[in-house]
Amino acid sequence: MSPRLLLSCGEASGDLYAGALTRELLALDPTVRVAGLGGPQFAAAGGRLIDDYREISVTGLTEWIPKLPRLLAARRRLVAAAQAEPPDALVLIDFSGFNFRQAPAIKRLGVPVIYYISPQIWASRPGRLATMRAIADRVLVIFPFEASIYEQGGVPVEFVGHPLIDLAKPAAARDRFLAGLGLTPTAPTIAILPGSRPNELSRILPDLAAAARLIRAAVPGAQFVVARAPHLDQALFEPVRGDGDIPFTLVEGDTDTVLASADVALTASGTATVQAALHDTPMVIVYRMAPMSYRLAKRVVRLDTIGMVNLIAGEKIVPELVQDAFTPQAVAREAISMLTDADRAGRIRAGLATVRRRLGGPGASRRAAEAILRLVQERRARKAR
Repeated sequence: MSPRLLLSCGEASGDLYAGALTRELLALDPTVRVAGLGGPQFAAAGGRLIDDYREISVTGLTEWIPKLPRLLAARRRLVAAAQAEPPDALVLIDFSGFNFRQAPAIKRLGVPVIYYISPQIWASRPGRLATMRAIADRVLVIFPFEASIYEQGGVPVEFVGHPLIDLAKPAAARDRFLAGLGLTPTAPTIAILPGSRPNELSRILPDLAAAARLIRAAVPGAQFVVARAPHLDQALFEPVRGDGDIPFTLVEGDTDTVLASADVALTASGTATVQAALHDTPMVIVYRMAPMSYRLAKRVVRLDTIGMVNLIAGEKIVPELVQDAFTPQAVAREAISMLTDADRAGRIRAGLATVRRRLGGPGASRRAAEAILRLVQERRARKAR
């Protein structure tokens, strides 16, 4: 019988990883059937969409409340699919707010749970380790320091490495890419990555656009390329609509080439910071949440840093500007320093090299797929005895 997997991911990065994982699963076993909650990357790789994450994705500790009916509907669809045709395993990809709540109902059907791209339990709410111990039969982690946390917590774990190492490939060289956009390949180029969710963009992009104007005043000839996540409303990008004085250029669906072609990136905290590190691009990390969400987060987050590259490096190698510290003036000051101080840019790149070494080698998606199919085969062998 063909292996059947139910998958659940949210957010653009989770969909990217789900697509890569699904391709590797089908390469290893073309008879595999994968269905679940995902997006265009998952579907393009051969997954069957039971529901689309883009209708429920949101950031923050309170912003999800208006989407509760839609979240509950998505959960019901996944549970109903598992009841109708029990899968060999449920594969969860990050998205813990949703996945923590749906996993127990599916696990009670006798379905093993594999958590790939595990939630950041080391950052906040240590009780979530107990939740992982209760729901996960195996955790596949992408950062080496995560493995020891799960081992000490009594959770079966395997380090597979970061899938972005294989996925973060530019589509063109800097000169050809920038020239194709009508930009000057030799000019200082700043990438702007404001996030992939509407509520992120509305809070982050206006101040990044204002920072760009300050940078342009201090660094003549500076040009700005905005990496636009697909399927977002055009109105969200009004702050970077061309107005003649600042050369903003929007590029959709090609974040890696944007980053690889930039001298500095202004990026929302998240997966894009790891992408920037893989392309050796110095960055300024920014973030802003709804005030209530931020106050709640401050009570539970146990870290002094939020940027993934700083967490992996074990020190603050790039600046982070969060909430009230995130101002156009502060962003511009940091970016101008990186553009004009070669020694500082060099120190940052040395730190980014450390990050890349710690991410593991190529082949993470293949190793994750192999681990999943191995667990399915082991379970089937036990049931056959």
